[in-house]
Amino acid sequence: MNAIVKILVVEDDNEINKLLCEMITRSGYVAQSAYSGTEALLYLAKEREWSMVLLDLMLPGLSGEELLQQLGPDRKLPVIIISAKGEQQSKVAVLRMGADDYITKPFDVEEVLARIDIHLGRYRRVAAPDPIRQLTYKDIHLNIDTKMVSVNGSDVVLTAREFAVLELLMSYPKKVFTKQNLFEAASGEAYLGDDNTITVHMSNLRKKLAQANPEAEYIETIWGMGYRLKG
Repeated sequence: MNAIVKILVVEDDNEINKLLCEMITRSGYVAQSAYSGTEALLYLAKEREWSMVLLDLMLPGLSGEELLQQLGPDRKLPVIIISAKGEQQSKVAVLRMGADDYITKPFDVEEVLARIDIHLGRYRRVAAPDPIRQLTYKDIHLNIDTKMVSVNGSDVVLTAREFAVLELLMSYPKKVFTKQNLFEAASGEAYLGDDNTITVHMSNLRKKLAQANPEAEYIETIWGMGYRLKG
């Protein structure tokens, strides 16, 4: 669970590349800049432990589409396209080539972060070598396959969205998640802003965990930022 998450940012615009890398670093991940498709290919060939690629399409030398083709359909890491090409035809073409997601510039930073977290979680679950696929934090045991949760030795019944929120928090125990991150991970829908759905889910989740173990506190609120597991 403590494996380093390394994200390769392939973007030839220096300011956008810097913004994405700073955003990724603040989220607790490791970022590496590449300014062309050729440079990105060298990084990917040199080191295998990449977790994700954020990929622009209009690059000098090797284009984003060409790099995506060279990665091939059997790659083991998600690729999110971030491009000024907003035409539906361009989006459909790269998605059919194997891209996992498509974000059009100009982008919202929180939306990019939410999609990064969602795709990292999906790929990590698919690639998990443990057939039981269980997450553990303190005395919480969460089974991804059976959707069962136990706390302090007692089973805890959660709704599907409460389970999704807890799974995301336990997947990255040191990371702070915004309401948007949690809403989109739990619902699979776009976050519309002024919505107290996650506040309600978090309140119910905390109550259920506290009922199983009143002596422990599992989730903390980071005011102005979001939520994370309490260390």
